[in-house]
Amino acid sequence: MNFSDYQIKSRATAKYPVIGHGVIYPTLGLVNEAGEVAGKIKKVFRDKEGEFSAETREALKAELGDVLWYLAQTCTELDISLEEVAESNLTKLLDRQARGKIQGDGDNR
Repeated sequence: MNFSDYQIKSRATAKYPVIGHGVIYPTLGLVNEAGEVAGKIKKVFRDKEGEFSAETREALKAELGDVLWYLAQTCTELDISLEEVAESNLTKLLDRQARGKIQGDGDNR
């Protein structure tokens, strides 16, 4: 599956309230799901000595899928394609790498 197909197909399941602007709900969901991913990973290091079991990987796959879904809906609400986001991000990172600026702080390095 490619990004475009996912974005189109996932939209059929996008049933959520419009809170002022359509982008608000999926953006809040994106942050929430990203926090759930972080929490599960934190617990691997807190409780499992950094060992990722098959069960934990499956749980993370489900949470990362939720992150992807909310990202797709946020993009759709903003009339931006996931493919466009991926291409733009990779272009930015490859440019930074070529200039020796892959590490460091700030968006404009």
